[in-house]
Amino acid sequence: MKLIKQLFAVLALAPLAAVASGPSVHLDKAPVNLSNNASLQRGAKMFVNYCLNCHSASYMRYSRLQDIGLTEDQIKNNLLFTTEKPGDTMTVAMKYADAKVWFGAAPPDLSVIARSRGADWLYTYLRSFYRDDSRPTGWNNIAFDKVGMPHVMASLQGEQIAHFKKETDHDGNQIDVFERFELVKPGSVSLAEYDSMAGDLVNYLAWMAEPVKQKRLSTGLLVLAFLGVFFIVAYYLKKEFWKDIH
Repeated sequence: MKLIKQLFAVLALAPLAAVASGPSVHLDKAPVNLSNNASLQRGAKMFVNYCLNCHSASYMRYSRLQDIGLTEDQIKNNLLFTTEKPGDTMTVAMKYADAKVWFGAAPPDLSVIARSRGADWLYTYLRSFYRDDSRPTGWNNIAFDKVGMPHVMASLQGEQIAHFKKETDHDGNQIDVFERFELVKPGSVSLAEYDSMAGDLVNYLAWMAEPVKQKRLSTGLLVLAFLGVFFIVAYYLKKEFWKDIH
């Protein structure tokens, strides 16, 4: 009984602990549409060109991209640049030990990053890099403070700086709270176009994290429909079998 009371006390105080930890980052809604093959194809291209140089996706095979409407020839001609074959997994040549020495930590595998981080977080992260001369790479990120990854898509988005304002937290300490971005060096595309490209990339990452999600959902609906019809049949069978007893 004492253990149960302690558990209830912890659960009751959990919201207070979350508030006391400080203001959280606002997450923008990611434009995820797993039935939009055109967006998924553009996202796959973004992933291969900008992410696959350092990050692997070892649970995904190139040939699986046929599920989003690409042919094997399109995969070979547009997404394979060295000796890979369509049946190979999306891995990088960089060794884990070398990456750890060069970057301080090996870049994570992105196969299921959309399930672990969430699509909204990824969408916010890709659009929240800003110049920070105090960081080794010269970049920081609002969604991931002191991030070790440089802004690999800066040539597209451009360079922006972050403006912060002073606020007082619940302990009376002065903290810096993000206020807005200011674009100081335009990229090769407009900010609206970059947001669209980041959305396509996140859409692809969400699909890659669970390629069978659409099929799973449709199968689940069919199963629920079957159970609903079977319940009606079973109910009337039960009434028929037990009518003489009741």
